[in-house]
Amino acid sequence: MPDSPSPIARRVREYLDGHPALAEALRLGIANYSAVARRVADELGIAQTEAVVAACRRYPKGRSESFREAGVRRVLRKSRIETRTKVAAITVAQGADVLQRLGDVVEELLDENSLCRLIQVSRGTVVIVDEDSVPRVTHELRGPQIVGVRKGLVELAVTSPDSIEETPGLLTHLTAVLAAQSINIVEALSCYTDTIFLLDHGDLTAAMAVLTKALH
Repeated sequence: MPDSPSPIARRVREYLDGHPALAEALRLGIANYSAVARRVADELGIAQTEAVVAACRRYPKGRSESFREAGVRRVLRKSRIETRTKVAAITVAQGADVLQRLGDVVEELLDENSLCRLIQVSRGTVVIVDEDSVPRVTHELRGPQIVGVRKGLVELAVTSPDSIEETPGLLTHLTAVLAAQSINIVEALSCYTDTIFLLDHGDLTAAMAVLTKALH
């Protein structure tokens, strides 16, 4: 009869079960065990870091994960990364009148082949543009319609083959890769062949390194 898990191992497993991005990174073998263990130990208030490392290494991987991992890796080997700096995210209030006001400037930016993405969310719309385009967008709106403007962002886009649509887990995989390095994702978007992340500019180098490693 197998030994029951120690109290520390049980607490670590429960923590990882509640943090799927970290759990996925461990399952896929892309996490730094020591870095994850330090984070878990700090948050759980456990002084025995070595015991936490051991618990992370014993975290169950499961057969089903290996099949999904193989599919994800096949797609990633055929993917590429594109970056764009000096990106801004403008959050605007919900409402048809807001979108009508944005219509002309969005059309102009698209005609100029400039960056312009609109992501509708439950309480408004996020407009992603180059920083130079921010005044053109905000000029079309009334003050209360602008919820917030965030500059100093970078966009990392992982472009994959069409088979990504039939490969579950790729977004989770890439999110786990970034989360395992404590890289904060400001915005994330997955459509057709592109998986797009907006990050703070200071995270660009680390994110490029870890995503490049994930692809190869």
